[in-house]
Amino acid sequence: MTAPEAEDFAARFDVSRETFDKLFAYEALLKKWNPAINLVAKSTLEDMWSRHFLDSAQIFAMAPENARIWADFGAGGGFPGLVIAILSAEKAPERQIILVESDLRKSAFLSTVTRELSLNIRVLAQRIEEIAPLKADVVSARALANLPKLLEFTARHLKPSGIAIFPKGARWQEELAQAQESWSFDYEAIESLSDPNSVVLKIHGAERV
Repeated sequence: MTAPEAEDFAARFDVSRETFDKLFAYEALLKKWNPAINLVAKSTLEDMWSRHFLDSAQIFAMAPENARIWADFGAGGGFPGLVIAILSAEKAPERQIILVESDLRKSAFLSTVTRELSLNIRVLAQRIEEIAPLKADVVSARALANLPKLLEFTARHLKPSGIAIFPKGARWQEELAQAQESWSFDYEAIESLSDPNSVVLKIHGAERV
């Protein structure tokens, strides 16, 4: 990581040296595994901190501090789930992170990082639809599905009092309108720190209409 990227990340998220060391270790593991599994696009490896890490850390910052169970769907290369777990180790050590990833190679990567960094994570190598309800306080997903589909997952796995946090791209308003045809919910659209054309949606109280 270059000095400006480190300074920017540190200014936004007050984390310890130990947490930075874990993030560095995760970065190294991802770069080691990526040629074989394609965890993230090769073109994004050089700006991983200003793109993937920042994108993930802003999602962490939007959740209640007392959230005990956080489920991340389609965890893939670990964004945002592994970053959330690393930050939670310092900020919310009692929190359990559940990473759901049906691709066995990617779930093996997630398990390796979990083990090597001693993180409080359960990795579930199953389809989201097939898992027993997780009763999570927070659910998240990044670049997994459109909003109507994500709300189906939310209805199955989120506590009634919980929140869903979904980063969305420039066409987020179209997805929102589509979701509102079948779902009733409260939401906040927060401008993304990593892309001014994107938002992070915080969704509460989703119910079918």
